[in-house]
Amino acid sequence: MKRINEYKKLFGVEQEIELKALKKSYRNLVKEWHPDKFQQGDAQQAEAEIQSRKIIDGYHFLVSIAPETKAANLPEYTAAMESGIADYHHKGLVLEMTYLDGSTYEFFGVTKPIYLKMIQSNKLNRFAKRSIYPNYLYRKSKRTQEQE
Repeated sequence: MKRINEYKKLFGVEQEIELKALKKSYRNLVKEWHPDKFQQGDAQQAEAEIQSRKIIDGYHFLVSIAPETKAANLPEYTAAMESGIADYHHKGLVLEMTYLDGSTYEFFGVTKPIYLKMIQSNKLNRFAKRSIYPNYLYRKSKRTQEQE
C-alpha cells in the first residue's frame, strides 16, 4: 500500500485512477526528468536517471491497477479465479497467487493473519473467493506480463 500511495502522490492522483489524466501527468514528468535534458557528468543527470526509472515504474504500476484496465481484463481474471490456485506466496502485504491456467496475480494489503487463515483453510479456493478476491486491490503480476 505504501508503494501505491507513493506512486499516486508522484503523479498527483487523488482517489480513482483515470488513464487519460495519468498519461498527461506521466508525459509532463518524463519531460521534466528525462536524463538527456542534463549534461553528461552533471550531478542532476544521475538523479534524473533514478527519477525517470521511478516515473516509468510508477506509471506502469498505476495503469495495471486502474479501473479501466481491470474492467478490460475482467474476463481473463474471472477465468483464472475459476481455474483454481496452483501456488501462492506472501511477502510483506503482497499475496502473489499463481493459477492453474498459468496466470499470476498480486493482491495488495493482505495481512499475515489473513494469509495464515487462508493456508489453514481446508478449501483454499473457497476462502480466496470469499475473503481475498472481493476485498483486496489486485493486478496481473509483472512476472506473468513479461512472459507474454
